[in-house]
Amino acid sequence: MQFLPQILFIILSGVAIFLFAKKASEIRRNILLGKDEDFSDNKKLRWKNLIFLALGQKKMFKNPLVAIMHLVVYVGFIIINIEVLEIVLDGLFNQHRLFAGLIPVGLYSFLINVFEILAVGVTLACIIFLVRRNVIKLKRFISKDLNGWPKSDANYILITEIVLMSLFLIMNATDTLLQKNGAEHYTHNLTGNFIFSSLLHPLFEGLSTSNLIVVERVCWWLHIAGIFAFLNYLPYSKHLHVILAFPNAYFARLEPQGKMKNMPAIQNEVLYAMQPEMAPTDAAPPASFGAKDVFDLTWKNLLDAYSCTECGRCTAACPANITGKILSPRSIMMKTRDRLEEVGKNITTNKEFKDDSKSLLHNYITVEELRACTSCNACVEACPVSISPLDIIVELRRNLIMEESNAPQEWNSTFSNIENNFAPWKFSPDERDKWAEELAEA
Repeated sequence: MQFLPQILFIILSGVAIFLFAKKASEIRRNILLGKDEDFSDNKKLRWKNLIFLALGQKKMFKNPLVAIMHLVVYVGFIIINIEVLEIVLDGLFNQHRLFAGLIPVGLYSFLINVFEILAVGVTLACIIFLVRRNVIKLKRFISKDLNGWPKSDANYILITEIVLMSLFLIMNATDTLLQKNGAEHYTHNLTGNFIFSSLLHPLFEGLSTSNLIVVERVCWWLHIAGIFAFLNYLPYSKHLHVILAFPNAYFARLEPQGKMKNMPAIQNEVLYAMQPEMAPTDAAPPASFGAKDVFDLTWKNLLDAYSCTECGRCTAACPANITGKILSPRSIMMKTRDRLEEVGKNITTNKEFKDDSKSLLHNYITVEELRACTSCNACVEACPVSISPLDIIVELRRNLIMEESNAPQEWNSTFSNIENNFAPWKFSPDERDKWAEELAEA
């Protein structure tokens, strides 16, 4: 029986790590279904983006109060994992507060106090975020984009973080009481009281030593089991961004936001039409233009979809959405991720992709949504983790127009004028200077 806790812990951690690695591998495979794109340039700037955008939450500070709360939750989530490392090692080696015996007790107590301050900060911030979502009901949190699972997902994560932080504080409170009582196994590495957990002592001082041990052990097991459960919940949740925000910030596009990628196939078609002698004799026609399904997007577009936090800042900034149009950049990213997940399940089931008669264009994202976009880049500027819904919109719109010839009549007139008159207006190039002549006569 002495080694039973160790055996149970090893089984629990092994299963949790295996399941997470399996799902992470599937997500990686899904992302790599996209077309290749090179982001190996300017590594110095990319590392700077990773530090300031992903870790430093730079874009969030446009709203300082919310940014500080979010930063507390984010930094707390990262730093408190150092404490989780100690719990894992304690479980593996059947120890208790292993680090307290390896480093000076003063330094150890300082670190745990810092963790407790962060734990309280995370708890308070999560409570405020729950109130914002469910009591105050900020507009971007009650959008129809979030109907059903997405709304519940956000609440589940916030509640889970509050529970995990509470378990951590209760565990510390009962642990230090057991040290004071001289309980066996709790006196090997004495730490003294901690800043916030000590405030909970009155709640537990009436319990016997055996009951205190039960409370401490239950909190210990629930805390680590909750963390393992949280780890395996992340890949199915919008909170996957706590991991993917880092690579997404690193691989962010560095070009000016107004710059759109040209299509070499189209440039070549125009060149060959103007100078047929330059066309290679064995030139194959382009397979397709733009994107109809997730396979036609780049892997960065698909990474964007998985990195979306569903915060709605993009949609709140979108002028089309503000004026009542159906377009929601957040919805574009969520639908892309939904389609990618569906394709991934298809591949997992059939060992390869079997045509399901669906596509991202039409089945998930409608023509009306695409036409409402003004290409203003407001959504790109607003995103705190450097996602570009516009890239996906542009590629789908290119396919819609160039493959399906599906455009409003007003657009077709503009296209015709550009083709024939080299300008959007129905005036021949020879007549363009007439307005100046009339001005001179006046």
